[in-house]
Amino acid sequence: MPGARRVPPWPPEQLMVGAEGEWEGWMAAAQAGDAAAYDRLLRAALPLLRAVARRRIINAAEAEDAVQDALLTIHRLRHSYEPARPIRPWLVAICERRAIDRLRRQSRRGGRESPIEDWHETLATPGANQGEERVASAELRAAVAELSEAQRTALGLAKLEGLSLAEASARSGMSVGALKVATHRAVKALRRRLGAED
Repeated sequence: MPGARRVPPWPPEQLMVGAEGEWEGWMAAAQAGDAAAYDRLLRAALPLLRAVARRRIINAAEAEDAVQDALLTIHRLRHSYEPARPIRPWLVAICERRAIDRLRRQSRRGGRESPIEDWHETLATPGANQGEERVASAELRAAVAELSEAQRTALGLAKLEGLSLAEASARSGMSVGALKVATHRAVKALRRRLGAED
């Protein structure tokens, strides 16, 4: 598969941090409604999820998107986790599936798309090529205006201003988890609206 990488033996011991059962305890508490425990679990699991995605996907941006997909899946399926079972294999399986899904989408897109460099056209007159940019800019502004306020805030702070999640959380009053979800949904909505999603 294009963009895939040969998978080394798993798991790297340096990512298996935390006391035995600590992550499982956090997830059990999260299932009971403890948001702080859920936040601790996601923060602790993030390096593991990134390592899983990066060992599968060469492109760093695509790997990070796979991590975001995995976080959303974990959030959606957190009620199905059985606290008596080890959580790391559950998290790894989810992230690996999201990485593979992303590689498959990349592969399907690759068969339908042509590199834009092959089709570029330039007009000699200065300023003649700005019409398309103005149209694209207007479409983007309209698409952003359709996002919810939370999504616009998350997108502005995390992606446009480039703040860390902690800084964006402090500035917006949203939790880190809510920021991640809102940012992911905003990007997905923009891709869908602007025709960039497969």
